[in-house]
Amino acid sequence: MIDIIPADTAGRPSHIVLSQKLRVALAFEAVQTYERGMKSPFMYGSAALALAYLASGALLLSSARADVKLPAIFSDHAVLQKSDKVPVWGKADPGEAVTVTLDGVKAETKAGADGKWRVVLNLKDKGEGPYELLVEGKNKIAVTDVLVGDVWVCSGQSNMEWVMNNTTDAKTEIDRSANPKLRHFLVQKSTNAVPQDEFQAKDVRNPLSNTWVLADPATTGGMTAVGYWFGKTLNAELKRPIGLVHTSWGGTPSEAWTSFEGCEKDPDLKASKETMVSGLLAYPEKLKAYTDNFPVWAEKYGRLDKDTADAQAYAGKDIDTSSWKKVILPNTFAKVGLPDSGVTWLRKTINVPEAAAKQNLKFSLGTIGDFDAVYWNGVKIGASSFKTLDPKNAFSPREYSVPAAQVTAGESVLAIRVYTPAGNGGVTTPRNGNFRYGAGNTPLNGEWLAKNEVELPPLSDEAKAAYIAPPRRPTGPQNTPGFLYNAMISPLLPYAITGAIWYQGESNAGRAYNYSKVFPIMIEDWRAHWEQGPFPFYFCQLANFMAKTDTPKESGWAELREAQTKTLSLPNTGMAVLIDIGESADIHPRNKKDAGERLGKAALAQTYGVKIPYSGPKYKSQTVEGDKIRLSFEHTDGGLVAKKLPETFSVQSSKNETKPLVLPSTDSELQGFYICGEDKVWKWAQAKVDGESVVVWSSEVPKPIAVRYAWADNPTCNLYNGAGFPAIPFRTDDFPPITLKATYTN
Repeated sequence: MIDIIPADTAGRPSHIVLSQKLRVALAFEAVQTYERGMKSPFMYGSAALALAYLASGALLLSSARADVKLPAIFSDHAVLQKSDKVPVWGKADPGEAVTVTLDGVKAETKAGADGKWRVVLNLKDKGEGPYELLVEGKNKIAVTDVLVGDVWVCSGQSNMEWVMNNTTDAKTEIDRSANPKLRHFLVQKSTNAVPQDEFQAKDVRNPLSNTWVLADPATTGGMTAVGYWFGKTLNAELKRPIGLVHTSWGGTPSEAWTSFEGCEKDPDLKASKETMVSGLLAYPEKLKAYTDNFPVWAEKYGRLDKDTADAQAYAGKDIDTSSWKKVILPNTFAKVGLPDSGVTWLRKTINVPEAAAKQNLKFSLGTIGDFDAVYWNGVKIGASSFKTLDPKNAFSPREYSVPAAQVTAGESVLAIRVYTPAGNGGVTTPRNGNFRYGAGNTPLNGEWLAKNEVELPPLSDEAKAAYIAPPRRPTGPQNTPGFLYNAMISPLLPYAITGAIWYQGESNAGRAYNYSKVFPIMIEDWRAHWEQGPFPFYFCQLANFMAKTDTPKESGWAELREAQTKTLSLPNTGMAVLIDIGESADIHPRNKKDAGERLGKAALAQTYGVKIPYSGPKYKSQTVEGDKIRLSFEHTDGGLVAKKLPETFSVQSSKNETKPLVLPSTDSELQGFYICGEDKVWKWAQAKVDGESVVVWSSEVPKPIAVRYAWADNPTCNLYNGAGFPAIPFRTDDFPPITLKATYTN
């Protein structure tokens, strides 16, 4: 809303007051505009921009008069929910009569003053089809090959986004995947400061974007892998059409998928939202101050960059590097004995495997202070210098890609020219950032070569006082509370669904304790906005990841898993435990089959009433018996089992890399148990199955009080039930978690 104060005698508004929602939208547009390399009008006054907004609103209203239209979710090959309440909606001329028909089921309405219309169809008794969905106004739209079945939303971060092409035995499954009753709709990635009623325009580079497609060797490779295996599991058992609506974005936290209203329900989340919004609002002005000041300051104090006369002398593939200094990165230059300011070159030899040749090669280079130019075998692939500023990378973690045509198997050289005008040079990693490359997220940490080109003298006191530091770029819109909900969930509403599946949590692991509050808030938020009651919501627990430890330790990832387990207290929820399919050096396990199938079995049992096991053993209670603790469990289908462990564990399956598995409790039947006494010092424990319970003990803990199981980033553990499901990680203590004080705002 814009409140316009009464005009003066010349007919001009005295001033314009913008609502916070509009101010956020305008600031968001300013940031997006700047990222496209253009000046933003936001920098020159909110009143002028508000008037422009009013004018554009008038244009939007005048251009809204058009033929009847449907949102992209109603496209050929769509799956509609088998339900008595199936909304169909769209736009038309204000007051235009609209009729919607599907095989004799008919509904009529008129478009409102805003041009929006909506009807509800009763498809509860319809067969699966295919049908034609006919929408008639002044024009007609025929949506063909429409099936009636069950629709599931598939959402989360990169492990849900992960496509079939990049999974274990991908080609074998894709080649046999043809199934007209399994269909997929990919929501185009987008962010927005205000809730949207339509998706961002289709990405022409991705044929699956914003359209329904059938599972087929030509399309399955681009589908969400977890979603595909989930849908295949349901379809095989139920013999009914399954529609997968895939809306996910890698590296995003749950709060970005929560509406603004939902964020208001937790004080910390609310404060975070307001802080991030303030950052968005202030950023354009701070950025303009910096860009105006920097060239003047740099010239006055002799800190201007001068182009390297011969970049190939530093970036070329086959140069003599005998005079270069070996350094360990990521690090500040000062810590590795390099000049704190000036121009420094860094280079590293990258061995590209045959499988990665002729494919785009992505580099995540952490945060570089302050500007850089990046070369691949002597060819510049990107830059963030002041002269050729790439705003997307300015003062933020760097992301660059080598075009597929330049990627060949064997040794190649990555070179970085770093220009640091005011000190504090170096290559560092942000709190949640990466210093990696390639689809396998291969670390770049370790030894690099460095050579100084220009060393600048220390800044004078006058220069320090005059310097305006680069502004910290606001949190990316995709990580800002509400922004993914607004653009990638809101447009789905109120599309009728059966439920949702979810794979996310990695981006919240640093504040795991808080997740036990905000994850349930997100689920309830979706349910409230969908207005379908407490629909089924099934989620993946974090897989094992990172290095294995030889001593019992605290773990933020274990605490995040605990937060996920606590979320099972919400009605109509279920969880797939993945503690046995992860990889220590890859946050993206290639085995998505088990993840999708375990979610599918949870849905079959809990939503569809199929009488099958669907969960691993779940801790129920403990009893102290002298120097031992006895644990009891639910979901012991087929009895408790100590599964035989392999001799190796997976480091990175994309490289077929494994390491020998060292058992923490060498003579124990069960692995992965810790035990402690009143001193709260955890020790590896012996453990064995005893009927329907597990007995745990340690000679080092004569008076035990608590037990933990699989409580590590990457635990070695082997408690299963007879149905083949791994036990849910747990702890019997209530000691303060290490993430207790980690919040969004600290």
